[in-house]
Amino acid sequence: MRIGDIDLGERALFLAPMEDVTDPSFRYMCKLFGADMVTTEFISSDGLIRDAWKSRAKLAISDFERPVGIQIYGNQIEPMVEAARIAASANPDVVDINFGCPMKKIAGRGAGSGMMRDVPLMVEMTRQIVQAVDKPVTVKTRLGWDDESKNIEEIALRLQDVGIAALTIHGRTRAQLYRGEADWTLIGKVKNNPQIHIPIIGNGDIDSGVKAKEMFDRYGVDAVMIGRATYGRPWIFREVKHYLQTGEVLPQPSVTERVAIAKQHLAKSIEIKGERVGVLEMRRHLSNYFKGLPNFKETRLRLVTENDPVVLQQVISSIAERWGDYDVSGCVPPSLSHDI
Repeated sequence: MRIGDIDLGERALFLAPMEDVTDPSFRYMCKLFGADMVTTEFISSDGLIRDAWKSRAKLAISDFERPVGIQIYGNQIEPMVEAARIAASANPDVVDINFGCPMKKIAGRGAGSGMMRDVPLMVEMTRQIVQAVDKPVTVKTRLGWDDESKNIEEIALRLQDVGIAALTIHGRTRAQLYRGEADWTLIGKVKNNPQIHIPIIGNGDIDSGVKAKEMFDRYGVDAVMIGRATYGRPWIFREVKHYLQTGEVLPQPSVTERVAIAKQHLAKSIEIKGERVGVLEMRRHLSNYFKGLPNFKETRLRLVTENDPVVLQQVISSIAERWGDYDVSGCVPPSLSHDI
């Protein structure tokens, strides 16, 4: 599979862009465990062109992450084109356009999956972005706005015609949000359309090597994108790759292993964002590394309230001391986040 000049090999694994989740430290951990490509949190085009610090901060990428994409969203062509130029100047490998976010505050004003209600605008916006930047442009979208307008087959062809380098399809409509089971049948139809020659990446409900292999085998997609199942579980990429190569299901990491992973993640977060912000932004990750441990309420509270990084490292270490022998075979974290 290739996106522009980027060779990702066969059956590539992508980390989905997720707001407030796929920050640099989490992308780093997912790359350590075998993610073939990662993408930033989505970035508002308005925030970028107005030089909002929070939006600009999301442009930060490192060479270790490569290949890495920067994802932008918006509902107007000129700001999106300018935002794409700004994103490209940060030197990602790919500029990705979000036409998939279903959340009301985004889709309700015509951005994200809201763009699926105005396909001509979506196509023209994409065409102008492709022409404006010297990076491969990719798109992430959904099956359609609702069950009565599943128009992804038309959209895929039209976006390909204006020059996108790859297309990611989430197997739900906007109306579904994240409810119900993802429907991969239309993803398969897009991929197997003889007129489609760009890579098609399938997204939705991939939570194991078994499920990933099934989607590859049944629908022939070039890659799968994993979103919510990575939360508190960056090692899922290692699990999936091992299963694809051997057919063997790896055991879940022990509590002691999870402690080491969590401490490494915390250290990277602090290294990148400093002590105060690094600790604060780890709170959403830390307790999820240890989902399912019994009698964990008090320790979980400390994980999400402690501000001193030294003390926090000690709290994490204490988890191995107390629960090190606990059987974690059933401790697969629930999917709490939303891929966008």
